Amino acid sequence: MILGGHATIKELKLKTKIMIKKLGLGSLFRRQVILLAVISFVLVAAPMIPSLRGLVAADKYDDQINDLKQQNASIQGTVDGLVSQASSYQDSINKLQQQINGLQSSINANQAQQASLQQQIEDAEAQIVKQKAFLASDIKAMYVDGTPSTLEMLATSKSLSSFVDKQEYRSSVQNKLQATLNEIAALKEQLNTKKASVDQLLSEEKSQQDQLAGARSQQAGLLSYNQSQQDTYNQQMKANDLKVTQLRAEAAAANRRGLGSGSLSAGDPNHGGYPGNLANSYMDSLTDPWGMYNRECVSYTAWKVYQTYGYMPYWGGIGNAWQWAFSGWQYSDGTQAYGNYTGTTWHTANADAAGIPTGSEPRANSVAIWNNSRYGHAMWVEAVYGDGSILVSQYNFSYNGTYSEWHVPASTASTFRYIYFH
Repeated sequence: MILGGHATIKELKLKTKIMIKKLGLGSLFRRQVILLAVISFVLVAAPMIPSLRGLVAADKYDDQINDLKQQNASIQGTVDGLVSQASSYQDSINKLQQQINGLQSSINANQAQQASLQQQIEDAEAQIVKQKAFLASDIKAMYVDGTPSTLEMLATSKSLSSFVDKQEYRSSVQNKLQATLNEIAALKEQLNTKKASVDQLLSEEKSQQDQLAGARSQQAGLLSYNQSQQDTYNQQMKANDLKVTQLRAEAAAANRRGLGSGSLSAGDPNHGGYPGNLANSYMDSLTDPWGMYNRECVSYTAWKVYQTYGYMPYWGGIGNAWQWAFSGWQYSDGTQAYGNYTGTTWHTANADAAGIPTGSEPRANSVAIWNNSRYGHAMWVEAVYGDGSILVSQYNFSYNGTYSEWHVPASTASTFRYIYFH
């Protein structure tokens, strides 16, 4: 729709050849016309050369800025990898801690069981002592030096029957004592077996817990080193960002010095201040300091960026409007291609290549790019309203190289891509 462009001697030759071909002129005359056209171009563009030199000198900053941006992009990729790795470390630490906590719960339960068994063993031992003492008091009278005399028992018995009863009682007491002792001893043995099993289990669990704690400590060390690396890389990116800010300030200063001769000064404020030498010359007869044809949409927006922020990257040779904010396939003449065409090349958006942010949110003093044709259209956002509509100023909206303003409805403004040069 709206041509954005860049004028070079090569392109001027091409345009002149096309015109001569249409007129059907001879080869000798064609060469003469081409030569005259080139000479005319140089003479007309001569007043612009000093300021262009200033911008080309300032353009060296773009290379440094782009290099720093590329470094940061590479570093950010490394940091992203470290973040992913750190997440893996943290996940391992969390899982190990869960296992440690699970083992600790089991250890606590087994220790409680261990203590309970130990108490039961001690109770059994105490019961043995108690039973022995109790039974001993009952049969004490039947023993002499610890052994009862059968003759004495018989002599003291009133009858044989009584003797037999005493003998049976004695045997009964002995059997009962033995049974009680055996029962308590068996219980104690059982308790000791259980305790030994619990002791073994506790030992194994504590050993496993120590191993898990060691693994967790190793993962924590890796995570700490990872985070240290992230901090180092982030500091490097911050330092690069600071350098970018400084370089942009230096570039702006160099740009102002390059344009300080007055070769490019603000024109009619009612026409966006577009410089008079560009606004008052035939459309596409001059190039501005950024390599754009005069009175084109891109030339006007380049001027507005420079006027507002003191710096506009030199995008000569890649000046079509869509190229400012959109990446895609392009024809050999720089215009946008739709679909897969033979001989086209891939173009990375100028803003992306320069590290200048873009977005879908309209902001005052930003550039709006409308990707509505093979060439696209560039506009300067003057104001943003509450209903989502915007006011833009522009050149060549009606293909006649003139200034105009447009109150863009929200539905259309939402389809634009915005470049935030500030």
